[in-house]
Amino acid sequence: MQKHRIHRTGTRTGTPRRAPRTGHGVSLLLFCCLAGPLRAQTPAPTTADAYVQQFESSYREVRSLRGDFTQTYTLGGRPPRIEAGRVTFARGGLMRWDYQRPTEKLFLSDGKHVSLYIPEEHQLTLASVKSSEDFRVPFELLLTRLNLRRVFVRVEMADAALEHDPADHVLRAFPKKEFAEDYTDVLIELGPQFDMRRLVVNYPDHSRMDFRFDHLERNPPLPRSLFQFTPPAGTEIIDQH
Repeated sequence: MQKHRIHRTGTRTGTPRRAPRTGHGVSLLLFCCLAGPLRAQTPAPTTADAYVQQFESSYREVRSLRGDFTQTYTLGGRPPRIEAGRVTFARGGLMRWDYQRPTEKLFLSDGKHVSLYIPEEHQLTLASVKSSEDFRVPFELLLTRLNLRRVFVRVEMADAALEHDPADHVLRAFPKKEFAEDYTDVLIELGPQFDMRRLVVNYPDHSRMDFRFDHLERNPPLPRSLFQFTPPAGTEIIDQH
């Protein structure tokens, strides 16, 4: 069992929080999907392989990305868990998730370490990128060279699988063996410029994670300080390194 070092900036003690998980392949795909502008209108795909090749070559000049996200988790007949905010990525494994609704929280990565700060709990959880199981961690691969075959055994066109704008297309991707216990398949809705509209992850327990993205901005200037955080005095710090 992993040991945790817990302290406060001025106090001590606390309870470690286990991070949520999802397939690392899905996370890699999500970030690469977000980073995909194409200068010309995309012709209707003739085959899944041709469309995927266009998609993979479409984002290579993107160095940073910023946009709004809505994240919805559903399981059976339970009420969906919906969170929303702003997300920012940059080369070098940098990312920042500013959750604004329904509860404020901040998730950061500087490429080597990740941190999750929850203001209403006065708690900051720290971990290394390599050891963390948080579903956002593999997103550090954003803006690296995209190759869907690294994480999926098969990708096919699936326009009928989701309701979408007529100009968009939908891909369905199936995991390789090493990810098969993490998720069953992924649906990816891409706009005419290969902008990410939506990504739906289906899990073996029949739950679903649905990401929607809006107002994407490519290559905004981003100070490195945006990916750094100093907790307020009195914050409980859970060190999972």
